[in-house]
Amino acid sequence: MAFNWPIFRKRAMTAIVFVAVMLAGLFWNHWSFFILFTIIHFGCWWEYLQLTEKIQNSRIHLYSKIGFMLMGYGIMLWFCGDRYQINNYGLKENISLPLSLAGFLLLLIGIFQKQAVQLKSFGMAALGLIYISLCWGLMMHLYQHEFDIRFPDRVVAPAAGFFPMLVIFSIWINDTMAYIVGSLIGKTPLTPISPKKTWEGTIGGIMLCIVAMSFLFPLLYFEEFNLSVSVMILPVATIIAISGTFGDLLESKLKRMAGVKDSGRLLPGHGGFLDRFDSLLLATPFVWLYVNLFLG
Repeated sequence: MAFNWPIFRKRAMTAIVFVAVMLAGLFWNHWSFFILFTIIHFGCWWEYLQLTEKIQNSRIHLYSKIGFMLMGYGIMLWFCGDRYQINNYGLKENISLPLSLAGFLLLLIGIFQKQAVQLKSFGMAALGLIYISLCWGLMMHLYQHEFDIRFPDRVVAPAAGFFPMLVIFSIWINDTMAYIVGSLIGKTPLTPISPKKTWEGTIGGIMLCIVAMSFLFPLLYFEEFNLSVSVMILPVATIIAISGTFGDLLESKLKRMAGVKDSGRLLPGHGGFLDRFDSLLLATPFVWLYVNLFLG
């Protein structure tokens, strides 16, 4: 696949704006992180429901769509910890369940409208509660994960958001390097699901992601190299790169089934919410499992 400079420039310019918004949400404070992923949650849901309608050749009533999204948002809020409180009202304790119930009622109202209900459509839509809402809930939980890293002369508690930053930066590096390597030397198609992806680009992206995150990320984050941190990050970066690639392929499969090129039109040259966060959706639960099982 020949390297296309005009497309690369378009994607790069759009990516700069996208990265600026993402970094603001990641680094400002815990509420900016929450708002960022609230927007991402609803954006992914809307596009997922549109894909569901195209795949199943059916229509889901607007009330039911909103119901699914609110139920999912309630799941996401369930993973918000003590720091997410408004006037001593915790999002988890006071808002999550009522919001989920309101969503369920709207879902029922939509079902009983004058519109045929297709069980396959509703079944596929319900999977979004796991595919989207649970994954973003686990991302909120990862943001609040606290742990200590022991340096030779001190113990450091990384700032909140260490693992979300690790996941997001790994995905960015993996996607970018896979695109560049595949464009320069890619010859062997990876899968018919995504014809432009090549084995060379995929393997190159994964390897460069692992190297960059294991050795450069600790240096940039802590301003000094620490072997124990690199050893900790190496398996996490490997999990992210591999599962993120499968996440990309899963969303590509959904788009092929729906007969569309992009899931939405959020960013020129990059597609919609699902196009941007498909890798993150699948990588997040695997990282969450690894962190909670092996890193405490």
